[in-house]
Amino acid sequence: MRREFFKEKIKDEFESKLLDLARVTRVTGGGKRLRFRAVVIIGNKQGKVGVGVSKGLDVAQAVEKATRMAKKNLIVVPIKEDTIPHEVFAKFGAAEVILKPQRKGRGLVAGGVVRVICTLAGIRNISSKILGRTGNKLNNAQATIKALKSLKIQNPKS
Repeated sequence: MRREFFKEKIKDEFESKLLDLARVTRVTGGGKRLRFRAVVIIGNKQGKVGVGVSKGLDVAQAVEKATRMAKKNLIVVPIKEDTIPHEVFAKFGAAEVILKPQRKGRGLVAGGVVRVICTLAGIRNISSKILGRTGNKLNNAQATIKALKSLKIQNPKS
């Protein structure tokens, strides 16, 4: 009873979003082996965000495993006045992403995967562009996470 209550509390802390669900097959001598690959993004809207990827025999199993992986791969994003401290660029595979800070009130000017990740991280004002020609959501998500990882908090000179 007590253990179940603790699990519920952990789940409420993070908000999760299923980004991509793909049916993948592996062809063997005996035929095709079917599995599902889930990409899940979790965040607490206060600077913590993570991406998890996992495969399972059915959709529910894949999503649950991906959520567990996302919790293991959490990163802390430095947020300064509802935006990022400085401009950053990242490349992951064929995916290229550029993130730029914006002044207060500008809003989230981002599309697709970047918008989801920034929302769950708690970034309210940002401008971004996916420069890579790939539409692969997983690679775009990994590039965005890589960009957010490379952010540094700039100390004011005093």
